[in-house]
Amino acid sequence: MEETIAAISTSVGTGAISIVRLSGKEALMIVNKLFKGPDLTKVDSHTIHYGFIKENEELIDEVLVSIMLAPKTYTTEDVVEINCHGGIATTNKILELLLKNGARLAEPGEFTKRAFLNGRIDLIEAESVSDLIMSKSDKQRTLALNGVNGRLGTIVKKIRETLLNLIANIAVNIDYPEYEDAIEVTQDYLNKELAKIKNDLEILLKNASIGEIIRNGIDVALVGRPNVGKSSILNALLNEEKAIVTDISGTTRDVIEGKMNLNGIQINLIDTAGIRETKDFVEKIGVDKSKEIIEKSDLVILVLNNNEKLNANDLELLEKVKERTHILFINKNDLESNINLPEDATVVYGNTMTLDGMEALKEKIIEMYQLDQIALKDLTYLSNARQIDLVSKSLNHLKEALLDIEKNIPVDMIEIHLRNAFDNLGKLIGECYEDELIDKLFKNFCLGK
Repeated sequence: MEETIAAISTSVGTGAISIVRLSGKEALMIVNKLFKGPDLTKVDSHTIHYGFIKENEELIDEVLVSIMLAPKTYTTEDVVEINCHGGIATTNKILELLLKNGARLAEPGEFTKRAFLNGRIDLIEAESVSDLIMSKSDKQRTLALNGVNGRLGTIVKKIRETLLNLIANIAVNIDYPEYEDAIEVTQDYLNKELAKIKNDLEILLKNASIGEIIRNGIDVALVGRPNVGKSSILNALLNEEKAIVTDISGTTRDVIEGKMNLNGIQINLIDTAGIRETKDFVEKIGVDKSKEIIEKSDLVILVLNNNEKLNANDLELLEKVKERTHILFINKNDLESNINLPEDATVVYGNTMTLDGMEALKEKIIEMYQLDQIALKDLTYLSNARQIDLVSKSLNHLKEALLDIEKNIPVDMIEIHLRNAFDNLGKLIGECYEDELIDKLFKNFCLGK
Protein backbone atom coordinates (compact mmCIF):
# COMPACT_ATOMS: atom_id res chain seq x y z
CA MET A 1 0.00 0.00 0.00
CA GLU A 2 3.01 2.35 0.41
CA GLU A 3 4.22 1.68 -3.13
CA THR A 4 3.04 3.58 -6.20
CA ILE A 5 1.50 1.25 -8.76
CA ALA A 6 1.10 1.58 -12.52
CA ALA A 7 -0.67 -0.38 -15.25
CA ILE A 8 -2.23 -0.04 -18.68
CA SER A 9 -5.98 0.45 -18.11
CA THR A 10 -7.17 0.08 -21.70
CA SER A 11 -7.07 -2.98 -23.95
CA VAL A 12 -3.59 -3.48 -25.32
CA GLY A 13 -3.54 -3.28 -29.12
CA THR A 14 -4.06 -0.90 -32.02
CA GLY A 15 -6.46 1.92 -31.15
CA ALA A 16 -6.96 5.66 -31.05
CA ILE A 17 -5.84 6.12 -27.44
CA SER A 18 -4.45 4.15 -24.51
CA ILE A 19 -4.53 5.06 -20.84
CA VAL A 20 -1.72 4.30 -18.40
CA ARG A 21 -2.78 4.79 -14.80
CA LEU A 22 -0.76 5.36 -11.61
CA SER A 23 -1.88 5.46 -7.99
CA GLY A 24 0.13 6.26 -4.88
CA LYS A 25 2.12 8.90 -3.01
CA GLU A 26 4.79 9.21 -5.71
CA ALA A 27 2.45 9.14 -8.74
CA LEU A 28 2.70 12.88 -9.38
CA MET A 29 6.50 13.03 -8.93
CA ILE A 30 7.14 10.02 -11.19
CA VAL A 31 5.08 11.38 -14.08
CA ASN A 32 6.47 14.89 -13.63
CA LYS A 33 10.02 13.55 -14.22
CA LEU A 34 8.94 12.32 -17.66
CA PHE A 35 6.52 15.09 -18.64
CA LYS A 36 7.44 18.02 -20.88
CA GLY A 37 4.75 20.58 -20.14
CA PRO A 38 3.39 22.38 -17.05
CA ASP A 39 4.88 21.48 -13.66
CA LEU A 40 2.39 18.84 -12.51
CA THR A 41 3.24 19.36 -8.84
CA LYS A 42 1.75 22.87 -9.02
CA VAL A 43 -1.49 22.23 -10.91
CA ASP A 44 -4.99 21.91 -9.46
CA SER A 45 -6.65 18.58 -8.81
CA HIS A 46 -8.98 17.11 -11.42
CA THR A 47 -7.38 18.93 -14.34
CA ILE A 48 -5.97 17.76 -17.68
CA HIS A 49 -2.66 18.98 -19.15
CA TYR A 50 -1.18 18.81 -22.63
CA GLY A 51 2.47 17.91 -23.23
CA PHE A 52 4.92 15.15 -24.15
CA ILE A 53 6.38 12.11 -22.43
CA LYS A 54 10.16 12.13 -22.87
CA GLU A 55 13.11 9.90 -22.03
CA ASN A 56 16.09 12.16 -21.42
CA GLU A 57 15.62 14.53 -24.35
CA GLU A 58 13.90 12.05 -26.69
CA LEU A 59 10.16 12.63 -27.17
CA ILE A 60 8.20 9.38 -26.76
CA ASP A 61 4.61 10.54 -27.35
CA GLU A 62 2.24 13.50 -27.34
CA VAL A 63 -0.11 13.05 -24.37
CA LEU A 64 -2.82 14.45 -22.13
CA VAL A 65 -2.20 13.92 -18.41
CA SER A 66 -5.12 13.84 -15.94
CA ILE A 67 -4.29 14.83 -12.36
CA MET A 68 -6.55 13.68 -9.50
CA LEU A 69 -5.30 14.35 -5.99
CA ALA A 70 -6.22 12.43 -2.84
CA PRO A 71 -8.66 11.85 -1.30
CA LYS A 72 -11.28 12.42 -4.02
CA THR A 73 -10.08 9.69 -6.37
CA TYR A 74 -10.96 6.10 -7.20
CA THR A 75 -8.34 4.72 -4.80
CA THR A 76 -8.42 7.75 -2.42
CA GLU A 77 -4.69 8.13 -3.27
CA ASP A 78 -3.10 10.49 -5.80
CA VAL A 79 -4.06 9.16 -9.24
CA VAL A 80 -2.47 10.18 -12.54
CA GLU A 81 -3.71 8.96 -15.91
CA ILE A 82 -1.62 9.37 -19.07
CA ASN A 83 -3.74 9.47 -22.24
CA CYS A 84 -1.37 8.50 -25.04
CA HIS A 85 -1.75 7.34 -28.64
CA GLY A 86 -2.94 3.75 -28.93
CA GLY A 87 -0.56 1.03 -29.99
CA ILE A 88 1.42 -1.65 -28.21
CA ALA A 89 4.87 -0.08 -28.70
CA THR A 90 3.99 3.42 -27.47
CA THR A 91 1.90 2.29 -24.50
CA ASN A 92 4.43 -0.30 -23.34
CA LYS A 93 7.27 2.23 -23.65
CA ILE A 94 5.47 4.72 -21.39
CA LEU A 95 4.71 1.99 -18.85
CA GLU A 96 8.34 0.87 -18.99
CA LEU A 97 9.53 4.42 -18.21
CA LEU A 98 7.15 4.71 -15.25
CA LEU A 99 8.45 1.43 -13.80
CA LYS A 100 12.07 2.58 -14.30
CA ASN A 101 11.32 5.77 -12.37
CA GLY A 102 9.91 4.19 -9.23
CA ALA A 103 6.47 2.75 -9.92
CA ARG A 104 5.63 -0.93 -9.48
CA LEU A 105 3.51 -2.90 -11.96
CA ALA A 106 0.03 -3.25 -10.44
CA GLU A 107 -1.37 -6.69 -9.73
CA PRO A 108 -4.73 -7.65 -11.30
CA GLY A 109 -7.45 -5.57 -9.66
CA GLU A 110 -5.04 -3.71 -7.39
CA PHE A 111 -6.54 -0.26 -8.06
CA THR A 112 -9.98 -1.52 -6.97
CA LYS A 113 -8.39 -3.44 -4.10
CA ARG A 114 -6.90 -0.19 -2.82
CA ALA A 115 -10.28 1.52 -3.19
CA PHE A 116 -11.71 -1.22 -0.95
CA LEU A 117 -8.87 -1.27 1.59
CA ASN A 118 -8.94 2.53 1.83
CA GLY A 119 -12.68 2.41 2.63
CA ARG A 120 -14.02 4.08 -0.52
CA ILE A 121 -16.13 1.06 -1.56
CA ASP A 122 -17.35 -2.07 0.18
CA LEU A 123 -16.65 -5.61 -1.00
CA ILE A 124 -19.96 -5.99 -2.83
CA GLU A 125 -19.23 -2.79 -4.77
CA ALA A 126 -15.73 -4.07 -5.58
CA GLU A 127 -17.08 -7.36 -6.95
CA SER A 128 -19.66 -5.42 -8.95
CA VAL A 129 -16.92 -3.37 -10.65
CA SER A 130 -15.55 -6.61 -12.11
CA ASP A 131 -19.05 -7.74 -13.07
CA LEU A 132 -19.69 -4.42 -14.82
CA ILE A 133 -16.53 -4.79 -16.91
CA MET A 134 -17.44 -8.37 -17.84
CA SER A 135 -21.15 -7.76 -18.50
CA LYS A 136 -22.41 -8.98 -21.87
CA SER A 137 -26.10 -8.05 -21.65
CA ASP A 138 -28.17 -5.08 -20.51
CA LYS A 139 -29.47 -6.94 -17.45
CA GLN A 140 -25.92 -7.95 -16.44
CA ARG A 141 -24.87 -4.32 -16.79
CA THR A 142 -27.81 -3.07 -14.68
CA LEU A 143 -27.26 -5.71 -11.99
CA ALA A 144 -23.57 -4.83 -11.76
CA LEU A 145 -24.27 -1.08 -11.77
CA ASN A 146 -26.69 -1.44 -8.85
CA GLY A 147 -23.89 -3.21 -6.99
CA VAL A 148 -21.40 -0.46 -7.87
CA ASN A 149 -23.91 2.13 -6.64
CA GLY A 150 -24.05 0.34 -3.29
CA ARG A 151 -27.74 -0.61 -3.28
CA LEU A 152 -27.19 -4.15 -2.00
CA GLY A 153 -24.55 -2.95 0.45
CA THR A 154 -27.02 -0.40 1.85
CA ILE A 155 -29.57 -3.16 2.55
CA VAL A 156 -26.94 -5.29 4.31
CA LYS A 157 -25.65 -2.34 6.36
CA LYS A 158 -29.20 -1.56 7.61
CA ILE A 159 -29.65 -5.17 8.72
CA ARG A 160 -26.27 -5.09 10.50
CA GLU A 161 -27.21 -1.83 12.21
CA THR A 162 -30.40 -3.41 13.54
CA LEU A 163 -28.46 -6.44 14.82
CA LEU A 164 -25.83 -4.21 16.40
CA ASN A 165 -28.49 -2.20 18.23
CA LEU A 166 -30.01 -5.42 19.58
CA ILE A 167 -26.60 -6.70 20.71
CA ALA A 168 -25.76 -3.36 22.35
CA ASN A 169 -29.10 -3.16 24.19
CA ILE A 170 -28.73 -6.75 25.44
CA ALA A 171 -25.30 -5.82 26.83
CA VAL A 172 -26.69 -2.68 28.53
CA ASN A 173 -29.63 -4.65 29.99
CA ILE A 174 -27.19 -7.12 31.53
CA ASP A 175 -24.41 -4.77 32.70
CA TYR A 176 -26.50 -1.69 33.58
CA PRO A 177 -30.00 -2.86 34.49
CA GLU A 178 -30.68 0.48 36.18
CA TYR A 179 -30.14 2.42 32.91
CA GLU A 180 -33.66 3.42 31.90
CA ASP A 181 -32.96 4.83 28.41
CA ALA A 182 -31.96 1.45 26.95
CA ILE A 183 -34.61 -0.67 25.25
CA GLU A 184 -35.50 -3.70 27.34
CA VAL A 185 -34.76 -6.65 25.05
CA THR A 186 -37.33 -9.21 26.13
CA GLN A 187 -37.85 -12.50 24.33
CA ASP A 188 -41.04 -11.15 22.73
CA TYR A 189 -39.27 -8.02 21.52
CA LEU A 190 -36.32 -10.03 20.21
CA ASN A 191 -38.65 -12.48 18.47
CA LYS A 192 -40.40 -9.66 16.57
CA GLU A 193 -37.15 -7.94 15.53
CA LEU A 194 -35.43 -11.14 14.42
CA ALA A 195 -38.49 -12.23 12.45
CA LYS A 196 -38.22 -9.01 10.41
CA ILE A 197 -34.51 -9.53 9.73
CA LYS A 198 -35.11 -13.19 8.87
CA ASN A 199 -37.73 -12.14 6.34
CA ASP A 200 -35.32 -9.62 4.74
CA LEU A 201 -32.59 -12.26 4.40
CA GLU A 202 -35.03 -14.82 3.01
CA ILE A 203 -36.07 -12.35 0.31
CA LEU A 204 -32.41 -11.83 -0.62
CA LEU A 205 -31.87 -15.60 -0.89
CA LYS A 206 -35.12 -16.16 -2.75
CA ASN A 207 -33.99 -13.70 -5.40
CA ALA A 208 -30.41 -15.02 -5.42
CA SER A 209 -31.15 -17.50 -8.22
CA ILE A 210 -32.26 -14.55 -10.36
CA GLY A 211 -28.96 -12.79 -9.71
CA GLU A 212 -27.00 -15.90 -10.69
CA ILE A 213 -29.03 -16.26 -13.88
CA ILE A 214 -28.42 -12.62 -14.82
CA ARG A 215 -24.71 -12.85 -14.02
CA ASN A 216 -23.85 -16.27 -15.44
CA GLY A 217 -26.70 -17.04 -17.83
CA ILE A 218 -28.40 -20.42 -18.21
CA ASP A 219 -26.43 -23.48 -19.35
CA VAL A 220 -28.65 -25.41 -21.77
CA ALA A 221 -27.58 -28.87 -23.01
CA LEU A 222 -28.99 -30.32 -26.24
CA VAL A 223 -28.97 -34.10 -25.85
CA GLY A 224 -30.38 -37.12 -27.64
CA ARG A 225 -29.30 -40.13 -29.64
CA PRO A 226 -27.39 -39.54 -32.88
CA ASN A 227 -29.07 -37.85 -35.85
CA VAL A 228 -32.19 -36.54 -34.08
CA GLY A 229 -31.53 -32.88 -34.95
CA LYS A 230 -29.54 -31.48 -32.00
CA SER A 231 -27.01 -29.66 -34.16
CA SER A 232 -29.76 -28.26 -36.39
CA ILE A 233 -31.51 -26.83 -33.32
CA LEU A 234 -28.22 -25.26 -32.15
CA ASN A 235 -27.67 -23.65 -35.55
CA ALA A 236 -31.27 -22.42 -35.72
CA LEU A 237 -31.20 -20.86 -32.24
CA LEU A 238 -27.84 -19.19 -32.91
CA ASN A 239 -28.83 -18.22 -36.44
CA GLU A 240 -25.47 -19.44 -37.75
CA GLU A 241 -23.85 -22.64 -39.02
CA LYS A 242 -22.03 -23.39 -35.78
CA ALA A 243 -22.28 -27.19 -35.95
CA ILE A 244 -21.78 -29.48 -38.91
CA VAL A 245 -25.05 -31.16 -39.91
CA THR A 246 -25.11 -34.37 -41.99
CA ASP A 247 -27.28 -37.48 -42.34
CA ILE A 248 -24.44 -39.58 -40.94
CA SER A 249 -25.01 -40.76 -37.36
CA GLY A 250 -22.33 -39.64 -34.92
CA THR A 251 -21.23 -36.53 -36.86
CA THR A 252 -20.95 -34.53 -33.62
CA ARG A 253 -18.27 -36.16 -31.49
CA ASP A 254 -17.29 -33.30 -29.21
CA VAL A 255 -19.07 -30.53 -27.38
CA ILE A 256 -20.00 -27.49 -29.50
CA GLU A 257 -20.99 -24.32 -27.65
CA GLY A 258 -22.70 -21.09 -28.59
CA LYS A 259 -24.39 -18.16 -26.86
CA MET A 260 -27.62 -16.32 -27.52
CA ASN A 261 -29.50 -13.55 -25.75
CA LEU A 262 -33.04 -14.23 -24.53
CA ASN A 263 -34.94 -11.37 -22.85
CA GLY A 264 -31.59 -9.87 -21.84
CA ILE A 265 -30.33 -13.17 -20.35
CA GLN A 266 -27.37 -15.05 -21.81
CA ILE A 267 -28.25 -18.61 -22.86
CA ASN A 268 -25.18 -20.85 -23.06
CA LEU A 269 -26.10 -23.58 -25.57
CA ILE A 270 -24.15 -26.84 -25.53
CA ASP A 271 -24.58 -29.31 -28.41
CA THR A 272 -23.47 -32.76 -27.28
CA ALA A 273 -22.44 -35.95 -29.06
CA GLY A 274 -25.30 -38.34 -29.78
CA ILE A 275 -25.71 -40.80 -26.91
CA ARG A 276 -25.68 -44.47 -27.92
CA GLU A 277 -23.72 -47.68 -27.36
CA THR A 278 -20.62 -47.55 -29.52
CA LYS A 279 -17.31 -49.37 -29.96
CA ASP A 280 -15.68 -46.35 -31.61
CA PHE A 281 -13.15 -45.12 -29.03
CA VAL A 282 -13.34 -41.42 -30.03
CA GLU A 283 -17.15 -41.42 -30.20
CA LYS A 284 -17.32 -43.12 -26.79
CA ILE A 285 -15.34 -40.25 -25.24
CA GLY A 286 -17.89 -37.82 -26.70
CA VAL A 287 -20.80 -39.91 -25.36
CA ASP A 288 -19.29 -39.98 -21.86
CA LYS A 289 -18.78 -36.22 -21.98
CA SER A 290 -22.41 -35.76 -23.05
CA LYS A 291 -23.59 -37.68 -19.99
CA GLU A 292 -21.44 -35.48 -17.73
CA ILE A 293 -22.89 -32.32 -19.27
CA ILE A 294 -26.43 -33.49 -18.47
CA GLU A 295 -25.51 -33.47 -14.77
CA LYS A 296 -23.88 -30.02 -14.90
CA SER A 297 -26.40 -28.10 -17.02
CA ASP A 298 -29.18 -25.90 -15.68
CA LEU A 299 -31.59 -27.05 -18.39
CA VAL A 300 -31.58 -30.12 -20.63
CA ILE A 301 -33.37 -30.19 -23.98
CA LEU A 302 -33.86 -33.84 -24.92
CA VAL A 303 -34.51 -34.20 -28.64
CA LEU A 304 -36.67 -37.12 -29.82
CA ASN A 305 -38.11 -38.12 -33.20
CA ASN A 306 -41.89 -37.89 -33.52
CA ASN A 307 -42.16 -40.71 -36.09
CA GLU A 308 -40.16 -43.31 -34.13
CA LYS A 309 -40.96 -45.36 -31.06
CA LEU A 310 -38.74 -44.80 -28.07
CA ASN A 311 -35.74 -47.14 -28.17
CA ALA A 312 -33.43 -48.23 -25.35
CA ASN A 313 -31.20 -45.12 -25.70
CA ASP A 314 -34.23 -42.80 -25.57
CA LEU A 315 -35.59 -44.52 -22.48
CA GLU A 316 -32.20 -44.31 -20.77
CA LEU A 317 -32.01 -40.60 -21.50
CA LEU A 318 -35.57 -40.01 -20.28
CA GLU A 319 -34.63 -41.68 -17.01
CA LYS A 320 -31.41 -39.65 -16.77
CA VAL A 321 -33.11 -36.26 -17.28
CA LYS A 322 -36.14 -37.08 -15.13
CA GLU A 323 -34.66 -35.41 -12.04
CA ARG A 324 -33.23 -32.52 -14.02
CA THR A 325 -35.01 -29.40 -15.30
CA HIS A 326 -35.76 -30.43 -18.87
CA ILE A 327 -37.79 -29.91 -22.04
CA LEU A 328 -38.64 -32.62 -24.57
CA PHE A 329 -38.27 -31.29 -28.12
CA ILE A 330 -40.17 -33.61 -30.46
CA ASN A 331 -38.66 -33.25 -33.91
CA LYS A 332 -40.30 -34.11 -37.28
CA ASN A 333 -43.76 -32.99 -36.25
CA ASP A 334 -44.83 -33.16 -39.92
CA LEU A 335 -44.63 -36.97 -39.83
CA GLU A 336 -47.09 -39.42 -38.30
CA SER A 337 -46.58 -39.74 -34.57
CA ASN A 338 -45.33 -43.09 -33.24
CA ILE A 339 -43.91 -41.81 -29.96
CA ASN A 340 -45.28 -42.46 -26.47
CA LEU A 341 -44.32 -39.66 -24.13
CA PRO A 342 -44.32 -39.61 -20.32
CA GLU A 343 -47.31 -37.96 -18.67
CA ASP A 344 -46.89 -34.35 -17.50
CA ALA A 345 -43.78 -33.91 -19.67
CA THR A 346 -42.83 -30.39 -20.77
CA VAL A 347 -43.02 -30.77 -24.55
CA VAL A 348 -42.33 -28.59 -27.56
CA TYR A 349 -43.08 -29.89 -31.05
CA GLY A 350 -41.11 -28.73 -34.06
CA ASN A 351 -39.22 -29.50 -37.23
CA THR A 352 -35.54 -28.80 -37.78
CA MET A 353 -36.01 -28.80 -41.56
CA THR A 354 -38.52 -25.92 -41.57
CA LEU A 355 -37.32 -24.45 -38.23
CA ASP A 356 -40.84 -24.86 -36.89
CA GLY A 357 -40.92 -24.82 -33.07
CA MET A 358 -37.81 -22.67 -32.49
CA GLU A 359 -39.79 -19.67 -31.24
CA ALA A 360 -41.96 -21.98 -29.12
CA LEU A 361 -38.79 -23.44 -27.60
CA LYS A 362 -37.52 -19.97 -26.72
CA GLU A 363 -40.88 -19.05 -25.19
CA LYS A 364 -40.84 -22.22 -23.11
CA ILE A 365 -37.41 -21.32 -21.68
CA ILE A 366 -38.65 -17.79 -20.91
CA GLU A 367 -41.70 -19.26 -19.17
CA MET A 368 -39.76 -21.87 -17.15
CA TYR A 369 -37.30 -19.32 -15.78
CA GLN A 370 -39.77 -16.41 -15.72
CA LEU A 371 -37.30 -14.31 -17.69
CA ASP A 372 -40.06 -11.90 -18.68
CA GLN A 373 -40.62 -11.05 -15.01
CA ILE A 374 -37.05 -10.10 -14.13
CA ALA A 375 -37.25 -6.39 -13.32
CA LEU A 376 -34.63 -4.10 -14.81
CA LYS A 377 -35.29 -1.22 -12.42
CA ASP A 378 -34.60 -2.99 -9.13
CA LEU A 379 -31.95 -5.63 -9.75
CA THR A 380 -30.80 -5.71 -6.13
CA TYR A 381 -29.82 -9.38 -6.08
CA LEU A 382 -27.03 -11.47 -4.62
CA SER A 383 -24.95 -12.41 -7.63
CA ASN A 384 -22.32 -14.97 -6.63
CA ALA A 385 -21.69 -18.02 -4.46
CA ARG A 386 -19.70 -16.10 -1.82
CA GLN A 387 -22.53 -13.65 -1.21
CA ILE A 388 -25.18 -16.40 -1.13
CA ASP A 389 -23.12 -18.51 1.30
CA LEU A 390 -22.65 -15.66 3.79
CA VAL A 391 -26.33 -14.63 3.73
CA SER A 392 -27.32 -18.30 4.17
CA LYS A 393 -25.04 -18.62 7.21
CA SER A 394 -26.48 -15.43 8.72
CA LEU A 395 -30.02 -16.66 8.14
CA ASN A 396 -29.23 -20.00 9.81
CA HIS A 397 -27.91 -18.20 12.91
CA LEU A 398 -31.12 -16.17 13.12
CA LYS A 399 -33.21 -19.32 12.79
CA GLU A 400 -31.24 -20.87 15.65
CA ALA A 401 -31.87 -17.74 17.72
CA LEU A 402 -35.62 -17.93 17.05
CA LEU A 403 -35.65 -21.61 18.02
CA ASP A 404 -33.86 -20.76 21.27
CA ILE A 405 -36.50 -18.12 22.00
CA GLU A 406 -39.19 -20.80 21.62
CA LYS A 407 -37.26 -22.91 24.13
CA ASN A 408 -37.15 -19.97 26.59
CA ILE A 409 -33.35 -19.79 26.47
CA PRO A 410 -32.18 -16.59 28.23
CA VAL A 411 -31.66 -13.60 25.95
CA ASP A 412 -27.99 -13.19 26.89
CA MET A 413 -27.29 -16.73 25.63
CA ILE A 414 -29.13 -16.07 22.37
CA GLU A 415 -26.86 -13.09 21.74
CA ILE A 416 -24.09 -15.35 20.34
CA HIS A 417 -26.30 -16.20 17.33
CA LEU A 418 -26.86 -12.48 16.69
CA ARG A 419 -23.11 -11.84 16.81
CA ASN A 420 -22.43 -14.67 14.34
CA ALA A 421 -25.07 -13.32 11.94
CA PHE A 422 -23.61 -9.82 12.32
CA ASP A 423 -20.07 -11.08 11.60
CA ASN A 424 -21.09 -13.01 8.48
CA LEU A 425 -22.88 -9.99 7.06
CA GLY A 426 -19.73 -8.02 7.85
CA LYS A 427 -17.73 -10.44 5.70
CA LEU A 428 -20.28 -9.95 2.93
CA ILE A 429 -19.56 -6.22 2.62
CA GLY A 430 -15.92 -6.48 3.73
CA GLU A 431 -16.22 -4.91 7.19
CA CYS A 432 -14.23 -7.93 8.35
CA TYR A 433 -12.27 -10.20 6.03
CA GLU A 434 -9.36 -12.59 5.58
CA ASP A 435 -6.39 -11.46 3.51
CA GLU A 436 -6.35 -14.70 1.49
CA LEU A 437 -9.97 -14.21 0.43
CA ILE A 438 -9.35 -10.61 -0.63
CA ASP A 439 -6.28 -11.61 -2.67
CA LYS A 440 -8.26 -14.37 -4.37
CA LEU A 441 -11.20 -12.10 -5.24
CA PHE A 442 -9.09 -9.39 -6.85
CA LYS A 443 -6.98 -11.82 -8.87
CA ASN A 444 -10.04 -12.27 -11.10
CA PHE A 445 -9.87 -8.60 -12.15
CA CYS A 446 -8.12 -7.31 -15.25
CA LEU A 447 -4.88 -5.34 -15.01
CA GLY A 448 -5.33 -1.59 -14.71
CA LYS A 449 -8.58 -1.90 -12.73
